[in-house]
Amino acid sequence: MQIHKATFVISNTDVEKCPSGNRHEYAFIGRSNVGKSSLINMLTNHKGLAMTSSMPGKTVLINHFLVNDEWFIVDLPGYGYARAGKENRDRLKNIIESYILCRQQMTNLFLLIDSRHEPQKIDLEFMEFLGENQVPFSIVFTKIDKSGPVAVKNKIDAYCDKLRETWEELPPIFMTSSVDKRGREDILDYIQQLNALPKIDIN
Repeated sequence: MQIHKATFVISNTDVEKCPSGNRHEYAFIGRSNVGKSSLINMLTNHKGLAMTSSMPGKTVLINHFLVNDEWFIVDLPGYGYARAGKENRDRLKNIIESYILCRQQMTNLFLLIDSRHEPQKIDLEFMEFLGENQVPFSIVFTKIDKSGPVAVKNKIDAYCDKLRETWEELPPIFMTSSVDKRGREDILDYIQQLNALPKIDIN
């Protein structure tokens, strides 16, 4: 898939205020500082599309970006940022869950995982939540350029083994680097496949 155009459309905290229509939407989510904004910018070939920051917890809104005038990338708030405080964490949790559970146009949720880390309880619990609610999702391992190929393979294999303890079938898995663009074509090809699916009939 070729990305010819990517533009910011709207930010909000209310799923009811998301763009109308029935275009496919692909949402991206992960723990704070997992490299979500960098990945979105890499996928769209637009360095300044999603705001990146060295400080975690900066994305606090539902951000819609229209790609090729055909489909949306949705940048969701990160979860699990301890310094946000309980009140803010609860508010972000409500924003995230309202979008994921109520947004009919969401075709797939890309869940980002830092490939350098061991399986984290908060990520495993979030996947369990997605499974219980039958939310279609994929796993995107980020920052694979930060480790050697053997270390990356071992970490991801160990992560998948952990998931198989509770999952009969694993979701689609992608390995990415926002630095050298590994995984970009794989994700865009997958989105292109999903774009061929019938659009949701929005009443």
